[in-house]
Amino acid sequence: MKLILAVVQDKDSNRLTDALGDKDFKTTKLSTTGGFLKEGNTTLIIGCEDDLVDDALQVIKDNCSQREQMIAPISPMGGNADSYIPRPINVEVGGATVFILPVESFFQF
Repeated sequence: MKLILAVVQDKDSNRLTDALGDKDFKTTKLSTTGGFLKEGNTTLIIGCEDDLVDDALQVIKDNCSQREQMIAPISPMGGNADSYIPRPINVEVGGATVFILPVESFFQF
């Protein structure tokens, strides 16, 4: 058994959870915040059998698109100067960051 942690952009999360549900994958949805853009994202926790991991990854890939987004300058006033961006830039957002972990034991009560 494997535990899949998929970090996706909020815009993709509803479509992804619906698609995973259509394929009978059970998910737990957590609201999280990204580090660089400090925008909301969603972390999905998916438990599945080893032979279904590729199917789950394909559903994630099909429903999480990457796109470019222009971000405005972020003022260092009242914040951390480490993340200061002096002018608008295009950044790639979306897609999914996926971690697959082995599950030693699983219990459902």
